[in-house]
Amino acid sequence: MSLIKSISGIRGTIGGKPTDNLTPLDVVRFSAAYGGYVKSQAKSTKCSVVIGRDARISGKMVQALVSNTLVGLGIDVIDLDLATTPTVEMMVPKLKAQGGIILTASHNPKQWNALKLLDANGEFLNAEAGEKILAIADEENFDFAAVDDLGTIKQDNTSLDIHIKAVLDHPLVEVEKIKETQLKVVVDGVNSIGGIAIPELLRALDVEVVEFFCEPNGQFPHNPEPLKEHLGALSAKVTETNADFGIVVDPDVDRLAFMDENGEMFGEEYTLVACADYVLSKKKGNTVSNISSTRALRDITEKQGGKYYSSAVGEVNVVQQMKACNAIIGGEGNGGIIDPYLHYGRDSLIGTAFFLSLISESKLSVSDLKKTYPEYFMSKGKIELEPAMNVDKLLEKVQEKYQAQKPNTIDGVKIDFEDSWVHLRKSNTEPIIRVYTEAPSQDLADKLMNRFKEELLSFTS
Repeated sequence: MSLIKSISGIRGTIGGKPTDNLTPLDVVRFSAAYGGYVKSQAKSTKCSVVIGRDARISGKMVQALVSNTLVGLGIDVIDLDLATTPTVEMMVPKLKAQGGIILTASHNPKQWNALKLLDANGEFLNAEAGEKILAIADEENFDFAAVDDLGTIKQDNTSLDIHIKAVLDHPLVEVEKIKETQLKVVVDGVNSIGGIAIPELLRALDVEVVEFFCEPNGQFPHNPEPLKEHLGALSAKVTETNADFGIVVDPDVDRLAFMDENGEMFGEEYTLVACADYVLSKKKGNTVSNISSTRALRDITEKQGGKYYSSAVGEVNVVQQMKACNAIIGGEGNGGIIDPYLHYGRDSLIGTAFFLSLISESKLSVSDLKKTYPEYFMSKGKIELEPAMNVDKLLEKVQEKYQAQKPNTIDGVKIDFEDSWVHLRKSNTEPIIRVYTEAPSQDLADKLMNRFKEELLSFTS
């Protein structure tokens, strides 16, 4: 398969032939292109880049390639080693670096890896910057440093402590109330950096932690996307240990999901709903999520006197909309929480702290908390792309068929019906078309999803 190049970074499977997969040559080429871009944007002759990685097996190899390529360009590397995506995002401006690279393929299986590219604010690059980097890579217009001008590599082992302290110092995090509640939580760290970061945060809040798949060896014990169908073992562990709830994150800890005390999923879509509900109860304001996220966020935002806005899918798009409407919280329905007070990036640590604060204040069980929110059901399907498929034409045909519903086309095609919706879009991270639906019942959501999958496939014949 081809490398996937998008606003989500440079992503591919390890091994194989250059340009077809993420090989060492591809890693060096895109690292050099990014380094060249960073140097062109820097206000001084000397610049630095922060690098962190999740625990996947290829991480050390990719990290060595990236770091030494930047050194060869005369760029100093600040090496965080194992670090969550939000930790790297926070450390870039804190260390006054000119950029950052996170080595993670997020929710993809272990054979994948990726370079997620950050600007000097620790935020994902916009489309314009991404296009410039891809152009540099295609032209191979690299200018490496002379021997006396090579960069250096400096280790930094303080980043997680700094991140956790920032979460504990957040004015909306009820540290003492959480400690008084004496919660017991099972943590599924999918054998990556989340198995270190989340338990450390919980213990700082006097939460009893049951570690489950928390050894950062990169051997993911299940599909690392935090969805119900992948979490049967966590469900059993929560009930077996009589825990108050379970927490699961993806390999780089920017997606967060909860499981209630009965071993039932709280729902990754409702992670943002619950965290926003808590923040809005303390401070009035606006919220943002992408157009593939549940309507429940709109409902609770309007109930609390704020205004809800939607964006195209992708963290950079959500952040752009949050800045435009001065949102006080935002994110994506995949379990991504963005709190601008801390930083503009999806962050499972602050999401966990908000959720713990909400539980501690409300005195509700997680299952009872879920009952307080508007009830929607989602179905998330996908269609594997075949070489002959023209995605743009397929989506155009859907748009034409449902013109009466005035489809939203800021990102694929979203069709709103009276009590349901469907969103069709090409994935930024996998060779698939995503088909998301939401309706008043799971049966209706599933039927709507299957209906549109069939319609899409019918357009290819």
